[in-house]
Amino acid sequence: MPPSQSAARPPYLIVGQVLRPHGIDGTLRIRIMTDYPERIGQLDAVYLADSVDSAQVRKAPVASMQMAGQYGLLRLSTISTRDQAERLRHLFVMVAIDDAVPLEQGEFYLYQLIGLRVFTEDGAELGTVTDVIETGANDVYVVRSDQGTQSEVLIPAIEQVIIRTDIESGEIIVRLPEGLLDAPDA
Repeated sequence: MPPSQSAARPPYLIVGQVLRPHGIDGTLRIRIMTDYPERIGQLDAVYLADSVDSAQVRKAPVASMQMAGQYGLLRLSTISTRDQAERLRHLFVMVAIDDAVPLEQGEFYLYQLIGLRVFTEDGAELGTVTDVIETGANDVYVVRSDQGTQSEVLIPAIEQVIIRTDIESGEIIVRLPEGLLDAPDA
């Protein structure tokens, strides 16, 4: 599949999710969903919504951000009470894609993987990436195919398995762990 057919460039990238208020002054406890959490506090504003393609995205000026263990404590200039913070529970904290941290050579955004064709190192086509599951330990690529008996394969995104990811050509080359495609015994 040519890169032009892979997932469209979203207007926003998710960097966190509001878990709950923290204290009584409107501070938000957020789950960090970015490799660059320190960048959030440097932004003029973030965007809040229930998804990246929501029609109701709210711009919110950033007052400060600090880390507290694995979570972030985000203060927004327009939120000053616990009740106001409570209304933001479960919303995603996003940045405009143009404000995202520039990627290094060989890095890519997860949305860029959707629609890429997946091949084994021997050239056998496994299918197309339809989703990426973030497990914490490593990402898992959901690969779907209309061919064969196994229509969905979950491929761990680890160095030993992912040989090459080529966004330009629209392909991922993998070395599958032994037994991953074996049919279960009846």
